[in-house]
Amino acid sequence: MKKALLLLALLALTSVGVSAKDWTVIRMASEGAYPPFNETGSDGALKGFDIDIGNALCTEMKAKCTWVKQEWDGMIPALIARKFDAIVASMSITEERKAKVDFTNKYYASPVVLIAKTGSPLRPDLASLKGRKVAVQRGTVSDNFATKYWAGQGVEIVRYAKQDEAYLDLKSGRVDATFADYWEAYGGFLTKPEGSGYSVAGDQYFGKNAEERAVIGEGIGIAVRKKDQDLKAQLNKALAALRSSGKYDEIRKKYFPMDIYGN
Repeated sequence: MKKALLLLALLALTSVGVSAKDWTVIRMASEGAYPPFNETGSDGALKGFDIDIGNALCTEMKAKCTWVKQEWDGMIPALIARKFDAIVASMSITEERKAKVDFTNKYYASPVVLIAKTGSPLRPDLASLKGRKVAVQRGTVSDNFATKYWAGQGVEIVRYAKQDEAYLDLKSGRVDATFADYWEAYGGFLTKPEGSGYSVAGDQYFGKNAEERAVIGEGIGIAVRKKDQDLKAQLNKALAALRSSGKYDEIRKKYFPMDIYGN
């Protein structure tokens, strides 16, 4: 009996070893409409912080990267449907998403913020926003938070397919503020000419309790299918190598003068 059990154990270990996949080709997806993290260049190719990080990870893994442009609303369904292997699109790691996909360790962290005209008395809280229109990008943690805590309580939540569309309506006066990830707002709007006259209204917001923090998330990670644990492990190993070698900071400095990784 003992010999039989030992044989079964050895077979199980062998099976695990055989099933582990060495990822030499990885199909990565990004939105292409979320500057400076991901955007579409004049040549139609994806570019930005997310793209540079993804390419650096593939170089570290000695893998070939191909990129797929995917609308934000369909990101997770398309990943599950095997249209690509990993989402590198500034996706926040939340409990809701972890029910469907798995995530690597974070590669940066971002609070959420309210963006309004400079000097606005608005703040990211229900009392301040009652009677106002707040723009969010559909399907983001900002949308989830606003829907859960503000919608139906006197705040009109206006949803957009892309964050850039929210900024356009903010500037036109169709909405009073937009609620978004801070680093995207910083690099994609506030530090650009079109963001002149706008700023963060109130404080950067990480959530005041565990429930709110669960909605906002625990950082930005790369999403993979739950069964692809070998890909997750290899990406985590490569990310750690980028951090320790200084390559991560070299990429980050192209887009942000300050740390965005967080503690």
